[in-house]
Amino acid sequence: MACPNVSWGCLLLLLLCFAWMGDAEYAKYKDPKQPVNTRIKDLIGRMTLAEKIGQMTQIERSVASADVMKNYFIGSILSGGGSVPAPQATPAMWINMVNEFQKGALATRLGIPMIYGIDAVHGNNNVYNATIFPHNVGLGATRDPDLVKRIGEATALEVRATGIPYTFAPCIAVCRDPRWGRCYESYSEDHKIVQQMTDIILGLQGEIPVNHTKGVPYVAKNKVAACAKHFVGDGGTHNGINENNTIIDEHGLLGIHMPPYYDSIIKGVATVMVSYSSVNGEKMHANHDLVTGYLKSKLHFRGFVISDWLGIDRITSPAGANYTYSVQAGVNAGIDMVMVPFNYTEFIEDATSLVNKRIISMSRIDDAVSRILRVKFTMGLFENPLADLSFADQLGKKEHRELAREAVRKSLVLLKNGNTPNQQFLPLPKKASKILVAGSHASNLGYQCGGWSIQWMGGSGDITA
Repeated sequence: MACPNVSWGCLLLLLLCFAWMGDAEYAKYKDPKQPVNTRIKDLIGRMTLAEKIGQMTQIERSVASADVMKNYFIGSILSGGGSVPAPQATPAMWINMVNEFQKGALATRLGIPMIYGIDAVHGNNNVYNATIFPHNVGLGATRDPDLVKRIGEATALEVRATGIPYTFAPCIAVCRDPRWGRCYESYSEDHKIVQQMTDIILGLQGEIPVNHTKGVPYVAKNKVAACAKHFVGDGGTHNGINENNTIIDEHGLLGIHMPPYYDSIIKGVATVMVSYSSVNGEKMHANHDLVTGYLKSKLHFRGFVISDWLGIDRITSPAGANYTYSVQAGVNAGIDMVMVPFNYTEFIEDATSLVNKRIISMSRIDDAVSRILRVKFTMGLFENPLADLSFADQLGKKEHRELAREAVRKSLVLLKNGNTPNQQFLPLPKKASKILVAGSHASNLGYQCGGWSIQWMGGSGDITA
């Protein structure tokens, strides 16, 4: 039956409009059924330069807000050591904070979720009431990769309890000089032991599927993205000086400090953090040959590379002396996400100017953003960007504390048992009425927990008060 008031031409035009609207509403990057690479390509093609550089920007929670996330298209937020929403914050307080920031990110034109990271390096150690596990130096002494994997599983749950999907762990430094102040973050001076302990990645991120492509990140549902750090040679600096120069030949670098990264990449690690230190005089944050040439090209790492805190600033001496150059050198070296963490407008402005002047290529920007998006798609952030309280009861869970006690028992190291074989202290006599435990750490919770406990450097006494 014909409609006398509508011409066939108008009807055709209306049908075309409806078809166009249908196409406009469908975007491949929003479709979880599409392959990850298809989603990445579709989304990259829709993004402006400002949106891309925003994805490469990580800022500290203290300078973040929903408006900042929306207006600058920020891709990531972190809690620096000791940076919390409130003293003794509950899981609900953490989740509400993270979600408020996330809503700002989702309100952008393309709705790209941000990823929130935290240093959960021996448990979710910034968080009140979380389970604290022994530091890596103790876990390495256990020679028990299965134990470390189970600690990774427990840590993942306690990080998720606070609504956070990303941890800057594990540290896979091979500490070669005990004078290095961060030796306690290293599993061992023996790279083979450090390699075994990378099983913690499987606990944090989940077991990788059979036939998973080497180098491609893998994060299972309800797990957290891990971060192998600090690439590379941080444990081998001259005289053990922190953030100093690792003087080493190629055989030593590839044979001692690089092997744990081989294992981490095989196990699907999502991100790699660059070291403050230098290798043979070249700052790692500006080392194109090792970051791009070796890590990305030779080892086929497909996750994203992140700077350390103010890491690109320290490319120059003094730090920040030529920030524009630092942005140029860091991004061109292969750093994909920059832990700014405060002055994000300067980073964004400098990066934008360098691209417009063709000093940083658009292909380098697209590579960085593709890697960041790959991790976000793999984690399911686009489908489940907001956290809830479903894991809140995992924080400080009884079973996790029992696991921590097991780790403490297994990590104890006996340095000396008496003066002679005939005068041994152990085993202790069962009838001993008193046992003296002496020393500054004997009854000091903060000293026993060590660094990265509530605060970045830890503390003395009751650090939870």
